[in-house]
Amino acid sequence: MEWIALVLFVSIFVIILKGYPVAFSLGGLSVLFGLFLSIFYPDIFYINDFKLLFSRILGVLNNQILMAVPLFIFMGIMLEKSGLAESLLETMAKLFGKQSGGLAISTIIVGALLAASTGIVGATVVTMGSISVPIMLKRGYSPRLATAVVAAAGTLGVIIPPSILLVLLADTISSSNISNSAVDVGGIFRAALLPGLILVGGYLVYVIILSKIKPELAPPIKETTVQVKDFKFYKELITVFVLPLLLIILVLGAIFIGIASPTEVAGLGALGATILTLVTGKLNVKVIKSVMTKTTDLTSMVFMIMLGATTFALMFRMLEGDDLLIHIIKQSELEGYHFLILVMVIIFIAGFFIDFIEIIFIFIPVVTPIFGSFGMDMMWVGILLALNLQISFLTPPFGFSLFYLKGVVPKTIKTVDIYRGIVPFVIIQVILIIVIALYPDIIYSF
Repeated sequence: MEWIALVLFVSIFVIILKGYPVAFSLGGLSVLFGLFLSIFYPDIFYINDFKLLFSRILGVLNNQILMAVPLFIFMGIMLEKSGLAESLLETMAKLFGKQSGGLAISTIIVGALLAASTGIVGATVVTMGSISVPIMLKRGYSPRLATAVVAAAGTLGVIIPPSILLVLLADTISSSNISNSAVDVGGIFRAALLPGLILVGGYLVYVIILSKIKPELAPPIKETTVQVKDFKFYKELITVFVLPLLLIILVLGAIFIGIASPTEVAGLGALGATILTLVTGKLNVKVIKSVMTKTTDLTSMVFMIMLGATTFALMFRMLEGDDLLIHIIKQSELEGYHFLILVMVIIFIAGFFIDFIEIIFIFIPVVTPIFGSFGMDMMWVGILLALNLQISFLTPPFGFSLFYLKGVVPKTIKTVDIYRGIVPFVIIQVILIIVIALYPDIIYSF
């Protein structure tokens, strides 16, 4: 039966690459395998074993931690409607525009603020791409640098909390039923904060150095109107910063201090985003309906995939696939760190072809028990996996941030320019993964 589990895993991976819907591929093929075995091999697999599936599905639906997912999605989409990104980009451009690379620096900082406020990658990339890229191109920026900065900054919401990826990753690791694999959402948020800030710093250092070496790629804005900073400007700057910072403090502060659970904080964040949109004058019935519709769509997609993944994970374990993998790894005399490197390389390659949600629900339930058998720190492993999954948004041919960006930038921008421009930022992320792997204490700095 163990080898049948591996056939199931490979079959699901293949049909997903063929383009079949992920949720139905995971759940449907797993059920078909179970039915086939119960009919033709009733002595080793019993149809009654499927009763466990109902309890597992109800466990997902009753999981209070996962209630944070639709609330964080609602918060991010509501903030997208508030006009916060436009105000931040305009103000930061005035602040840094007079120096070389100023617009790129502004975009990265705004991306970090939006990441800590919304965590919705698609909304951030589309908003900044439609606003920042045309401005940078008009000011003489290299198309490669302009698009790469937006794509990289827009994906910061993957690693900077609150992040839906981190919520799903923590829950998937913890549900593996390995005693030392429990990873709570608040803990992984805290662990991801400093690596996220380091990544922001790496992006800024790269842009600053590049603009000094090759100022023609990122020239300053020479208009005097941008350089004038009177009382009105500083008042606008404070106003634009105070609102998102208050929301960030409300959401992350409550989790880090321990006065509220991630689910409770997600509810506060959703309420805070609604109030912020009201303050900016953008809240109306049409916006509320649009936000609720998009939230329902995204939440339904995530949970359908999650239910399919739950079915797959149950079938894989019932077939003792995890025991077989542990046995193979130990027979090969691989050490824990060697296995970690192998998994990171496989996930990096998989990120070129499939979405992060698919990777989480296909690979993580399979490898987590093996990490547990090595006694590895799953919080540290989780952060490394999260950083690796963030890269999947930026790697062609199927990097979602690249798709989002291509849809909103001027048609003069070629796809190859976007692909080539993003390479230095991917390298920065790989370097950060290596640093976190060598110095795991970094994640426990907060």
